[in-house]
Amino acid sequence: MNDASPGPDASAAIFDVVAIGSALVDVLTDASSEDLARFDMAKGSMTLVDLARAGTLYGAMGPAIEVSGGSAANTAVGVAELGGRVGYLGKVAADELGEIFLHDIAAAGVVLGRTSRVEPSPDPADDRATGRCLVYVTEDGERTMATHLGVASTFGPEDLDEEFVARGQVVYLEGYLWDLDPAKSALRRAMEVAHDADSLVALSLSDPFCVQRHQREFLELLHGDVDLLFANEDETTLLFSASSFDDALVAVEETGILAALTRGAAGSVVVAASGPVHIPADEVAHVADTTGAGDLFAAGFLYGLTHGKDPESCARLGGLCAAEVISHIGARPRADLRQLASGAGLL
Repeated sequence: MNDASPGPDASAAIFDVVAIGSALVDVLTDASSEDLARFDMAKGSMTLVDLARAGTLYGAMGPAIEVSGGSAANTAVGVAELGGRVGYLGKVAADELGEIFLHDIAAAGVVLGRTSRVEPSPDPADDRATGRCLVYVTEDGERTMATHLGVASTFGPEDLDEEFVARGQVVYLEGYLWDLDPAKSALRRAMEVAHDADSLVALSLSDPFCVQRHQREFLELLHGDVDLLFANEDETTLLFSASSFDDALVAVEETGILAALTRGAAGSVVVAASGPVHIPADEVAHVADTTGAGDLFAAGFLYGLTHGKDPESCARLGGLCAAEVISHIGARPRADLRQLASGAGLL
């Protein structure tokens, strides 16, 4: 079984992680279950919407907070705040939200590849604006998302900075991009570039609905294309059409890849060569917003992996990062992650 140790040339890599994803700005608001029903949204899900629908939902929102987001971008920021060297590839437009995204991710210490540069100013009436994710946070901290990808949906093979990708120990791919044929082609090419450079490929399944749409292809990727899988309990069970999470764990073991599987308050499970290891969740006094929990778990895990930690220690570091981000509104950490990890004896 593959424990996904960094490849033989990893010491020469400039980046610990190169992340590829949809560059988005999150617009967060408090909501009730009644609100979700009124907007015809399935609680806990992510739904892709067009610009008109995004405008309608935004107009009906209560007071909101705008913060840079995007799944892979959140992970990149987490790695950087732990002290890692991280690069990011995505796409934004020359508008206000695009400027917010570029400023925030660069300020966090993430290096932007050439495809992250601002596009020519778009017509406000078309779909080439910077992507935005409308996030509805209910009282239990659960988040429900309506995402308009905007110009992020145009990311394709021609945008892939292959030299940039080859400079990472790990190339981290956001499963949400699999919904878009040009982006899917770019991700497949990124996998080839990564393996040619003796880098590892990590894939986040992103969302249960994403798994339902692409189950067969995701399963195929586990046989030679992907070295490290990130998924939550529901995504894992759906991926293998299992009747229970325990049955899904057996199926994960049979693939032979390293897997980091999150289970919310039940912690996480790492499936490695030695078998599955269960790691309890860090205590959180109050869960304010689960947005970004999986993203920051991946950040801690990837930082640990690229700095010589064993899989169990990687998962513990991921759990600490996830606990920090769910303690407040927003998908980016507010506390000093490196200081928290050092205080917990994880660095």
